[in-house]
Amino acid sequence: MALVKQGKIVEDSFQRVTDEAIPTTGAVLVDLATWQAQREQLKGRAEPVGVVLKSDEHPEVLADDLPGLALVALDFPTFRDGRAYSYARLLRDRYEFTGELRAVGDVLLEQLLYMQRCGFDAFEIESDDPERDFETALADFTVWYQPAGDDRASALQLRHRR
Repeated sequence: MALVKQGKIVEDSFQRVTDEAIPTTGAVLVDLATWQAQREQLKGRAEPVGVVLKSDEHPEVLADDLPGLALVALDFPTFRDGRAYSYARLLRDRYEFTGELRAVGDVLLEQLLYMQRCGFDAFEIESDDPERDFETALADFTVWYQPAGDDRASALQLRHRR
C-alpha cells in the first residue's frame, strides 16, 4: 500500500494506533472510539494527531475538534459505499477543515479523480506503479459540468469567460 500526495509516493509519518497504548512520541492516527476515549490526552500532544472515520461515522462528531487535528482519514469500505465523498465535501466546505484529508480502504484508481475533486489530498493506493496510475487517473477528464471542491471551472463558467 502506497501513500500518494500531490502525485508522489511519500512516507506515512502517522503511526496507526488502535486500542493499545498511545506512543509518547510521533504522529498518531487513531480510530474514532480511541479518539473519544482518550480525547484530552490526545489533544494535549505536541505531535500531530489524526482520526480515521468509518463510513457510518459522520464527521459532525469531530466538528469542534477539527482545528486541532492534522489529518482526517475517511474509509471506503467497499466500491458501493460512497459516503466518504459527501463527508469529504462537508469537512472542506461546511467545517472548513484545512488539514490532510486521506482516502483509505477500498480506494480504486478509477475513483481518484472524483476523490480529489471532493477535497481529498492524500490517497492510500494499492498499485504496482502508484505514481503513474495516479497521473493517469487525474488525466481522465479536462472539462466538468458541475462545480466541486477543487476550484476547477465548470463548463458553464468556462463558456461565460469566452
